[in-house]
Amino acid sequence: MSGRSEKLVDCAVLLAGGRGTRFWPRSRIRTPKQLLNIVGSETMLRMTMKRLLGTFETRNFWAVTNEEQAASVRRELRGVPSAHVLAEPVGRNTAAAIGLAAIHLAREHGDAIMGVVPSDSYVADAAGYRKVIRAAVEAARTPGRFIVLGIPPTRPETGYGYIEKESGSIRVNGATAYRARRFTEKPDLQTARRYAASSDYFWNAGMFFWRVSTFLENLRRFLPGTYEALNELGDTIGTRKYASALRRIYPRLENISVDYALMEPVTRLRAASGPDAQGETGGSAVFVIPARIGWSDIGSWAAVYELLAGKPGANISAGPAFTLDSGGNYFWSPRKFTAAIGVRDLVVVETDDALLICPRERSQEVGKIVKWLEEQRSTRLL
Repeated sequence: MSGRSEKLVDCAVLLAGGRGTRFWPRSRIRTPKQLLNIVGSETMLRMTMKRLLGTFETRNFWAVTNEEQAASVRRELRGVPSAHVLAEPVGRNTAAAIGLAAIHLAREHGDAIMGVVPSDSYVADAAGYRKVIRAAVEAARTPGRFIVLGIPPTRPETGYGYIEKESGSIRVNGATAYRARRFTEKPDLQTARRYAASSDYFWNAGMFFWRVSTFLENLRRFLPGTYEALNELGDTIGTRKYASALRRIYPRLENISVDYALMEPVTRLRAASGPDAQGETGGSAVFVIPARIGWSDIGSWAAVYELLAGKPGANISAGPAFTLDSGGNYFWSPRKFTAAIGVRDLVVVETDDALLICPRERSQEVGKIVKWLEEQRSTRLL
């Protein structure tokens, strides 16, 4: 395929299958983080779609979720064709989820641009986000290019993946896309401090752009078993055999993230081969576009507090509240009056059947409660 003169359909693929266990007790199997109004009146999924409207047409939105959440995802994505909500029978990480969407797009369009984004992130600068997205989509039209959005780090975060850029770059729609030198997952604190102090590193926010053909060609190269299984599944799309084929084939797909499966090996191969005259090798290369868009993955109740608190020490409450000698607290009890005396830096989240109380600094550990409930088979609380 020769590139820019081709008319390709631009498609948004929303990854919407996570459980959001760190947001228990609000987040449950059928109502995970992306289906909750965590930082506004609308769900995270709906907010994600609205940010992308205008860049992608409603009919060209797709979502990958799981069977328990599929009906709710369809309700949230108003106007999106029902068949564009793809339900995984089992979770197999992002390489498989994106592969499932890619094989459907290949059958529907032959080739297309895929803009793959998580459905549960927060973006403060929606207009700036759309500008960067448009540049990423345009850059991805060239066969062999993988485009990743990189968030300039604001702190030495050990829970995120990082992308290191090289000096070589291209200009697209007023944005600069740098060649990626290396992907690093969740560094230790000392390394994270070094990364945060350097302008050569970005947080990997899991936002990717490429042609369907580019993705599938590299999936065949680096994950051949998954590629062959998806092609087998693809032959049944649009037939009565699809549902049973999906249940039979999907569990065979490798359980691996797209970063490990494709981004890292493509980057390593290019580094080992050295750039050609155009700056790309082997037909594929990864580029990172800096995105200063006020991004947050909102990974815990503490992150919600930090996003909503107007000043340090403020108390945040979803409902009516009175506080005395208290500060830094996050209260979610929208239907009850909350009164707090002499408490600081707490997270308190109430639902009809559960109550969470923990220090704000330990809210990352909430997922351990979900794991314990699973071990106890307390399904009514999951």
